[in-house]
Amino acid sequence: MTSATSLFAPVEDELSLLVENLKNLIGARHPILYAAAEHLFGAQGKRVRPAIVLLVAKATMQDQDITPRHRRLAEITEMIHTASLVHDDVVDESELRRGVPTVHSSFGNRIAVLAGDFLFAQSSWYLANLDNLEVVKLLSQVIMDLAEGEIQQGLSRFSSTLSIEDYLEKSYFKTATLMANSAKASAVLSGTSSALAQSMYGYGRHFGLAFQIVDDILDFTGSTEELGKPAGSDLKSGNLTAPVLYALEEKPVLEVLIEREFAQPGDLEQALKLIAESQGIARSRDLARYHAQQAVQCLTELPQSASRQALTKLTDYVLRRLY
Repeated sequence: MTSATSLFAPVEDELSLLVENLKNLIGARHPILYAAAEHLFGAQGKRVRPAIVLLVAKATMQDQDITPRHRRLAEITEMIHTASLVHDDVVDESELRRGVPTVHSSFGNRIAVLAGDFLFAQSSWYLANLDNLEVVKLLSQVIMDLAEGEIQQGLSRFSSTLSIEDYLEKSYFKTATLMANSAKASAVLSGTSSALAQSMYGYGRHFGLAFQIVDDILDFTGSTEELGKPAGSDLKSGNLTAPVLYALEEKPVLEVLIEREFAQPGDLEQALKLIAESQGIARSRDLARYHAQQAVQCLTELPQSASRQALTKLTDYVLRRLY
């Protein structure tokens, strides 16, 4: 199977500098925060978000070089993403992220919250220094959306009345907003038309939704080793995703188990069995495929290039994670 990183060939050099640049941006003034950042940025993430920013930059700049502002936008995007993960892990009480201990489990909740706040503050400062008001607005919206998504998820725990539309809205806030708005911001920095910039927003939005739906399917079908966290952990914590919501339509008894928060012995195991027996996972695959196809449609206005091809193949890669 093609790896995500092999698809990033057009921006390989820029991505290889990203991690070192991120550590330098944090600076060494706060040894514990720097250690936390080094711990985070050293984890073997796929760097999908900054890669999208850089690929959109290359695809929209055509024969010109990516500018330093595009590179800085990619770094800001990864900083915002990482800050959100630190806070998510505190809220979710997760012990592992990408197979390594989370910041709060290594450094404690106080440092984790401060590290996340520090990364958000740093990203905002560097964002302001891009001197582009539209880009500042786009990425500031992301930070608001991330908080909104976390609040929505917290308020809807173990709520069997959640709709697919609610789930997609929450998924947009938690995942797709950063991909959508940073892709659009990259096009804005390239000086494209507002229509093309909006198409890049559409690509990021649909790609992000497909990405999140696939992640949510893998929570049921993947192994702990693959996921870097225990399989079924979302369901256990009351985070109801597409496979569960579709399964609820077929298996009413699932509602009883969810509403009592899997309080009785065997409840969680029974719920997992009911979901596996339903069409929930198959229908979720169809939903992910739909959003991946919509993402590709948004690329049609771009001129043909290796970067456009990489953005297209990235949607295939996301779907192939399921097989």
